[in-house]
Amino acid sequence: MIDDKLNLPQDDSTEAKKVRKQFIIDFYSNWIAENMTKQIYNESLKDFINVRFLSIQETAGHASHTYNSTFAVTFLTEILEKAKQIKSVKPKTENKNQARFSEIIVMEHSIADIGSIKLTVGVLKGSKQKVQYCITAIE
Repeated sequence: MIDDKLNLPQDDSTEAKKVRKQFIIDFYSNWIAENMTKQIYNESLKDFINVRFLSIQETAGHASHTYNSTFAVTFLTEILEKAKQIKSVKPKTENKNQARFSEIIVMEHSIADIGSIKLTVGVLKGSKQKVQYCITAIE
């Protein structure tokens, strides 16, 4: 089935996930071209959240699994600006992508037609810079 909003497949097939993953990668490329600083000020954290290659890699890998998560990515700027901090946790020791972080901040933002969106932000060791780690819809 194809949705009129994004013209993307909504099923759970491997091919559909591949198409959605490429859509997310392309979306981030366009977003970065329009947002040269690659950062957005978050009202709740009172700090900038930076978008890096890891942000694209993690989000494309996870958000492509469901249509709603892929659709949520199209609200990237709004999510980065308005998500509210829910909790702070230690990085998963078994996850090499989280090894560079001293802390993981779990945030949420609600969007009509999708519902709650989870934004995961990593705090880099040393610089304390906040980096968008992943965005997914909460099913």
